Amino acid sequence: MQDDHTHASHPAIATRLKRAEGHLRRVIAMIEDGRPCIDLATQLHAVERAVAEAKRALIQDHIDHCLTGGGAHDLAEIKALTKLL
Repeated sequence: MQDDHTHASHPAIATRLKRAEGHLRRVIAMIEDGRPCIDLATQLHAVERAVAEAKRALIQDHIDHCLTGGGAHDLAEIKALTKLL
C-alpha cells in the first residue's frame, strides 16, 4: 500500500502548474504563428519561473511536513532535495 503524500499545499501547486501548462500551450501557438523570438523567449522565461516556483513550494512543503527532524532517512532526503535545487 502506498503512503498518502498529499498535502494541503498540493491543490495550489497543481493550480500553478496548470496555469504554466496553459501558458506553455500559448507559447507553442506563438511559435506556430511566427511571433518574434524576443516575445517567445520572454514568455518561455515566464513559464520557467512558474514551474520553478511550483517546485520551490513543493520542496518547502515537503521539508515542513515530511522531514521528522533527524535520522539517516531525513539526511538522505535532504541530500536528494539539494540536487533538485
